[in-house]
Amino acid sequence: MSRAATAGPARGDPEFLKRVAALIDTLSPAESKVASVLLSAPAWVLDNALAAVAERAGVSEPTVIRFCRSLGLDGYPALRLRLAESLASGASLFYRDVDARDSAADLAAKIFERSARTLMDVRGQLAPARLEAAFTLLAGARRIEFYGLGSSGIVAADARHKFFRLGLQAVSYADAHVHGMAATMLGPRDVVVAISSTGRTIDLISSIEIARDAGAAVIAIAPPASPLALRATLALEFSVDEDPDVYSPMTTRLAQLAVIDVLSVGVALRLGPELVDRLERSHASLRDKRLQPVD
Repeated sequence: MSRAATAGPARGDPEFLKRVAALIDTLSPAESKVASVLLSAPAWVLDNALAAVAERAGVSEPTVIRFCRSLGLDGYPALRLRLAESLASGASLFYRDVDARDSAADLAAKIFERSARTLMDVRGQLAPARLEAAFTLLAGARRIEFYGLGSSGIVAADARHKFFRLGLQAVSYADAHVHGMAATMLGPRDVVVAISSTGRTIDLISSIEIARDAGAAVIAIAPPASPLALRATLALEFSVDEDPDVYSPMTTRLAQLAVIDVLSVGVALRLGPELVDRLERSHASLRDKRLQPVD
């Protein structure tokens, strides 16, 4: 499926500036200059023409247009519209950081608030057409392999468990050498789901290229316009403004888990009523392994 045929980020995005900040390291040096101007003076950008922005950033006008397209926008007018919507929402650019003086209640409130806002932000970024295409690929797959490294490898293991319970042939690999070898044994009816918080891990990119050469389809769960997303058959793209505070949990992991949940439920619905009996048998096999409540 071509990337051009799929929808870009949702409109009316109150987290737009946060997404630009999260993507700045993935842009070309010239496009990063445009991003810096946008982040440092968003109201000024809103009030000025393309030529003025190019001059302030020290780049050409076509570079500003390429920057807009890297964000999934059609051009500069679309950028200004998205920027106006973001500024009108009153959304701040950064979340509240945790502090050593926080009470337990304040600490919990900040972390839960950040997690909830991350999930709502990602919901707005996912393209429905791409989700539908992913449901179709996964429901029709002969074999599904989930690849990830580090914390994304843990998400891959969770995904394997969810899809295994649907009665599908699903495995997960969190070792670069292993999923590199596994990818060589795939075929045209197989699907790889590659999960990455950066979309720039060399070993993971190498494995999906091997999988595609073998004829398998690749679904990437990765940041927009990242090398992994660009090399996939289908990309479920979103960016998360990770808190640089070392004490804060990685909210990208929560977003990845939520996307896996969406995929598993969507595929379950595609598989139809016969899946219900299979799930009932699975639940029944677990009942005898649990202590029953006492009245």
